[in-house]
Amino acid sequence: MRWIGRKAVITVAAVVVLAGFVSALLAACGHAPAPSHARQLRSPFTGEPVPSLNRVLAVKIDNIVFARPQTGLTRADIVYVLPVEGGLSRFLVIFSSHYPRVIGPVRSAREDDLELLRQFGRPAFAYSGATAALLPYIHRHARIVNLYAGTASGYYRDFSQIAPYNLYAHTRQLLAQSAGASKARDIGFRFGPAPPGGKVTQSASVSYPAASFRFTWSAARGRWLVSMDGARALTTDGGRLAPATVVIQHTTVRTSRFLEYGKPPPYAQSVGSGTALVLRDGKAWTVHWSRPTFQGGTTFTTASGRRMTFAPGQIWIVLAYR
Repeated sequence: MRWIGRKAVITVAAVVVLAGFVSALLAACGHAPAPSHARQLRSPFTGEPVPSLNRVLAVKIDNIVFARPQTGLTRADIVYVLPVEGGLSRFLVIFSSHYPRVIGPVRSAREDDLELLRQFGRPAFAYSGATAALLPYIHRHARIVNLYAGTASGYYRDFSQIAPYNLYAHTRQLLAQSAGASKARDIGFRFGPAPPGGKVTQSASVSYPAASFRFTWSAARGRWLVSMDGARALTTDGGRLAPATVVIQHTTVRTSRFLEYGKPPPYAQSVGSGTALVLRDGKAWTVHWSRPTFQGGTTFTTASGRRMTFAPGQIWIVLAYR
């Protein structure tokens, strides 16, 4: 019996050594087995679980009344709201976790889009065009996969809508031309339970000279319902627009060096620092934002110096006048 026990011990030890050798060999070959306790991969843009980090597709979307309701926005990770000429607004919409089948109406780029896009590495950027001076500048200097509608495929006109607010794009065709685009990466957002404090808030508003936005908390949906110019913000394919987190980011709005209709349009700076109002979970926090460089993302911190955490889900960031 003693000999059998020794034999069993020797056999077990041999198995352990062999298992260790096999694991080391697999690791050396790049085939190490994944640990059973591996953490769930989450999007750095939404904080939600994703099977993989996908390419970043940015699309410039119109927001004049003739462009509403838009298509595809409910699938976005991030919606940036930017001022444009005439006191109006447009969206720079970021997709990576999910891609809609169709997105639009697609409109022209502005200079401040390029400052926002730098933080994503080399994203794919879909837009209808730009002014005669800005368009060649984009071609030469913007660090993007250029999906300008004049050269890329996948765009079409919906003639049931008023031109020029009727240009749409098939995202599958856009992505097929975006092989070199960067994948989603950390741009400064943090997700998790809300920090201490916060003021109970039912709604918050922000406006440009000729455009207004209201975000109203829906406890039933756990989202902020969007209204624009006093009307509910809807989409053709996803119902009411309702982000999980809203950031009203107060910044310097100067004028661009590239004219639009003979006048310089607004240029909302996203590099710099200032204050912001963050809405999540039916509360509002006044925070500090900082983005020191074009290449880096934006950090948001509370008055105590703690990183502000966002609720998982779609994020709207409104670049507002100070």
